[in-house]
Amino acid sequence: MKKALLLCAVSLGFSGCITLGHPFSVGQIPRIQIGQTTESQLVSMFGQPYRRGLEDGDETATWLHYHVNVLGNERTRDLYVRFNSNGTVKSYSFNSTIPSDQAALQSGRAAK
Repeated sequence: MKKALLLCAVSLGFSGCITLGHPFSVGQIPRIQIGQTTESQLVSMFGQPYRRGLEDGDETATWLHYHVNVLGNERTRDLYVRFNSNGTVKSYSFNSTIPSDQAALQSGRAAK
């Protein structure tokens, strides 16, 4: 009985997954404009950031959605934004392992 219970626990551990953050719309990313888009506009587009911080004195915010399982299947995306002192976007970086995100970004870039 103990061996069966241990086997079940190990099996569940190996089939488990980890999710961090929350989904956000990749289609909104092309709307971000350096020096114009504000933090409150980003919150309207993507919800509250997963974390906030500082980089060289500038405030930063990160939106992320990571879904990883122990079998190596991962779907990750993150948006990192650095703000000017007036609260507008100074720079941003978007990264993803999800193929459909690349298509969404390309179509958004073409629409500009």
